[in-house]
Amino acid sequence: MKNSFLKHKRFKSFLDFFSRVSIAAIFISAIPGKINDFEKTVEYIASKGISEPISSVLLVGAIICLILGSGFFIFGEKQKIGSVFLLLFIIPTTIIFHVFPFHQRAVFMNLGLIGGLIIAAIREPK
Repeated sequence: MKNSFLKHKRFKSFLDFFSRVSIAAIFISAIPGKINDFEKTVEYIASKGISEPISSVLLVGAIICLILGSGFFIFGEKQKIGSVFLLLFIIPTTIIFHVFPFHQRAVFMNLGLIGGLIIAAIREPK
């Protein structure tokens, strides 16, 4: 009986890790494009009505949130902090780029990610 409990606990631990990697994958995949096409991304942000100097600062902040958030969310003991960093990235991004004009699919996909990150942020530690 004790052995099956340990296997169950290990499996739950694996599922928890796999779930965090799966959620973080979308954020991790966004990092290279933002770094490699920094100027084009700044121009795109500026096209949404935000000045270029502020767009540059926002993009640097976004990259930092993506890197730290993904790292803490997947590997760190501070998974809640990782969730907060990723929420700091995805909530304004969704509003700025997908609400006006309304991109239904992107908004609902991001709402799903936001919901998962909120669950991770508020759950009790093991």
